[in-house]
Amino acid sequence: MIQLISFEGGDGSGKTTQLKLLDKYLASRGKSCLSTREPGGTTLGEMIRKMLLEAGKVEIASPTELFLYLADRAQHVHEVIRPALASGRLVLCDRFTDSTLAYQGYGRGVDLDMLRRLNQVASHGITPDVTFLLDCPVEVGLSRAKARKPPSLLASQPPSQDRFEREKADCHERWRRGFLELARAEPKRIYVLDASRAIQEVHEDIRRIVDKKLV
Repeated sequence: MIQLISFEGGDGSGKTTQLKLLDKYLASRGKSCLSTREPGGTTLGEMIRKMLLEAGKVEIASPTELFLYLADRAQHVHEVIRPALASGRLVLCDRFTDSTLAYQGYGRGVDLDMLRRLNQVASHGITPDVTFLLDCPVEVGLSRAKARKPPSLLASQPPSQDRFEREKADCHERWRRGFLELARAEPKRIYVLDASRAIQEVHEDIRRIVDKKLV
């Protein structure tokens, strides 16, 4: 039985778009869903999200970054995800535990085994039943992320970027490789989808997989 579906991928991969399309499709089938995200799925999470993404030029140490994400997840699972699952709703989550492994593990070099243990604590042992990894070349994702930003009020200034979008391309490549390594380790849970294709094509793939799982 599917209860939790997560969407993973790099910046500009289309996670949020595909989550919204799946939510709409499942609603048309009469399926009660809750769509949420990390970080930011709770009031406290929104404050943490602001700190993580909009810290400007303030350097956030790697352990600080990690524990902020874990704090967001612990509150999110306690306040939103567990109650929704207990009520029988299907939860769609934009990022979950795999992002911590890819970003803080493969990207920042934090020990993966330690991260898995911390994930277990923060998630109350909850893991996704199905994960869709939206994969595309780094340059494609970053180009999309840049294009979706509102233009600056000053013509001489480029659109603002969050902390992760400002990272160098090689860091984005490490995150992408991390996600793909996780998918290779868990092929029955993590479905890798070519996110460089048209939005509707990707959605149709997701819909077919979910339809089979919900039978």
